[in-house]
Amino acid sequence: MIEQINITLFHIINQYAGVNPSIDIIAVFMAQYMPVVIILVLAYLWIKNGNKHRKIVLYGIYASLIGLVINLIIGLIYFHPRPFMIQMGTQLFHYPAETSFPSDHTTFMISIALMLIYFKETRMVGIVLFILGLTGGLARVFSGVHFPFDILGAIVVSIFSSILIYQFKDRLSPLNNVITRIYIKLFIKIKIFFNNLLNISGVLM
Repeated sequence: MIEQINITLFHIINQYAGVNPSIDIIAVFMAQYMPVVIILVLAYLWIKNGNKHRKIVLYGIYASLIGLVINLIIGLIYFHPRPFMIQMGTQLFHYPAETSFPSDHTTFMISIALMLIYFKETRMVGIVLFILGLTGGLARVFSGVHFPFDILGAIVVSIFSSILIYQFKDRLSPLNNVITRIYIKLFIKIKIFFNNLLNISGVLM
């Protein structure tokens, strides 16, 4: 019964794949590269804002890593084929024939988005990332590499992993401080290196 609902929802979403080339291109881009957009947003928050935002970014990374580990464990226990592995629907891009449940891409994106939503300073950004993550997940269904319940499962895992990290956030502060100090030291060294490089170039010119 549940699997039939999953298949029915898949056909409802995937039936439009391969109909309009322009839509297909957009869907494939969203399905494959939305995590990159999420990473770029995190990088911006990390660079442009202070330590408070850096800690939140790290919490998001921790939550996504926990979520991906949970997915790995689920994949070892329960195997669910992808649509193209059972000759179902229209596949818009090549993807390895591996277990589909839950979606790693969606778990990565939604875990980070939820973590940002939990904090007032990054709540609006988190809401935007949640919408982007959900859109990216649905684009993977549209593209024929996931079933809808793969995305739903990823959301459930993301909720669990993000709440887990939020509950233990105070205990993670020492780790955050270590990572932040390492980043600052590396940033200073890189900055000095490039300043010296520019000075040498100026002398040679």
